[in-house]
Amino acid sequence: MENIRNFSIIAHIDHGKSTLADRLLQTTHTISDRDMKEQFLDNIDIERERGITVKLQAVRMKHSMNGTDYILNLIDTPGHIDFSYEVNRALAACEGALLLVDAAQGIQAQTLANYTKAKDAGLKIIPVVNKIDLPAADKDGITLDMMETFGFSEDEFIYTSAKTGEGIDSLLASIVKNIPSPTGTQNAQLKTLVFDSYYDDYKGVVALVRVVDGQVTNRQKLTLMHSHTSFEPVEIGYNSGTYIPGQTILTGEVGYIATGLKDITHVRVGETITQASNPATTPLSDYREPTPMVFANLFPDDGDEITELREAVERLNLTDAAFTFTPIKSTVLGSGFRCGFLGLLHVEIIRERIEKEFGILTQLTSPSVLYHVTKASGDIIDVQAPQDLPEPGTTTLTTEPWCTVILYSPNEYLGGVMQVAQNHRGIQESVTSFSTRSELTYSIPLSDVISTFFDRIKSVSSGYASFDYSISEYRPVELVKLDIYLNKQKEESLSRLVVKDRANEIAEKIVATLKETLPRQQFTLPLQAAIGGTIIARETLSAMRKDVTAKLYGGDRTRKDKLLEKQKKGKKRMQKEGSVRITPEVYQKILGI
Repeated sequence: MENIRNFSIIAHIDHGKSTLADRLLQTTHTISDRDMKEQFLDNIDIERERGITVKLQAVRMKHSMNGTDYILNLIDTPGHIDFSYEVNRALAACEGALLLVDAAQGIQAQTLANYTKAKDAGLKIIPVVNKIDLPAADKDGITLDMMETFGFSEDEFIYTSAKTGEGIDSLLASIVKNIPSPTGTQNAQLKTLVFDSYYDDYKGVVALVRVVDGQVTNRQKLTLMHSHTSFEPVEIGYNSGTYIPGQTILTGEVGYIATGLKDITHVRVGETITQASNPATTPLSDYREPTPMVFANLFPDDGDEITELREAVERLNLTDAAFTFTPIKSTVLGSGFRCGFLGLLHVEIIRERIEKEFGILTQLTSPSVLYHVTKASGDIIDVQAPQDLPEPGTTTLTTEPWCTVILYSPNEYLGGVMQVAQNHRGIQESVTSFSTRSELTYSIPLSDVISTFFDRIKSVSSGYASFDYSISEYRPVELVKLDIYLNKQKEESLSRLVVKDRANEIAEKIVATLKETLPRQQFTLPLQAAIGGTIIARETLSAMRKDVTAKLYGGDRTRKDKLLEKQKKGKKRMQKEGSVRITPEVYQKILGI
């Protein structure tokens, strides 16, 4: 164990984590130059296309220093806030972390958030200033900023260029020297932490594990302590660029166990694996699975592909436990699924994976959040969709999720950033000023954070501001169901939950958009928005006019009057009996409001 180092790379998005992992793999000769490719550990197509990491990846490297061979277990983590739960998983399996900062961009939101996570986990943190080869790099300025913010001393810093390979040898030496070796007892009862899992068609559920006490041997019967499920491993081993089967995983090591189980829910993150014949008495400290906070409806573009869409979401759920789904039916878009996500990027990633990996075009409704409603009977129910909201007068309290949002902005953009936060119902908690930037803390409803908040913040700050958020509490809110009527018929598919104070504004935008996008009918079409029985916004789409008298020539005026009266009666009858079809294109424009 003295020669094992388990560490993770943590940073803000696009600060060079994946590229640094590539250089570490090359320098330690874990991957040959012939087999090397950019973002080697990112094995999902969309990760390569977008240049981001979505899922953590663990890899084992060997490194020799001063005549001693060391095993370095690296866990590469995502940088986007939607996948911060992946960082929590990785840190639970490590003793150290590389805190990576871009020499041109400096400290950003996830830099501080991930530093706090690593510090709370008791990890040894090595500050690494990356991209020092860039013309805009400010190595000295970033060093001083990190010393002021985190309290590092100057001799702790490592300066690298993951692109050119500069400083990688110094970084490897620092990892060996400063990150402590794992602790544990080789002869104790087996305790193994599951920090990730995925489904393999041939091996069943594969658990990525860190052995805390004891050792795992091949063909040894094991038990999952939380789900009380026993199994005999199909295969065990470790990932060294490719999965390499082995006979044992020793104390302190990181590896994988192919369980052969067909249900991934049995092997949840935070689970403890122990020996079936001599089990441990207490499991390792548990940590929670991520809870979906953003909900949206997903429908196939072609209604006949619902079976294929069902298979796609089921397969994605096997590899991403944070993604949830339940079947629903819409009068406009047909059968689909009510899906739960961690954030807006998570929504985009899932949708793109469905379209590219399974070839299914989809329609997606606007995201919403989870409300808690207390009924007059005292029962508390969860409300995700307008149809779930009880009738007015039958509830006593409705609450919505609020976030603690930490914003980081250069001082020159501070005014615009504060204005955006206020426009999204933000309540300022604190402001901390540094030499060139400021840190602001706001309380903002989650429904506002997942709407246009990210785009507005990036827009007013020219892309330099960043933010991190965490769900803090549920607060009371006046929530109403906004109904849309077309030709005095309620269109349930267009109903939505809105905050009462904003209902009029949203209602006016919806009916105005409908007037612009709906095709004109043969009859006058009233477009109305209502709360309960009260109309709060209205527009009228005028009827198409056809000159029925054009074919007449000469003769008495009463001939024209007779035709016009007949047309008038026909339009009146059509207006009474006619219906309007909402096309998916119109539906998407309304949902974008």
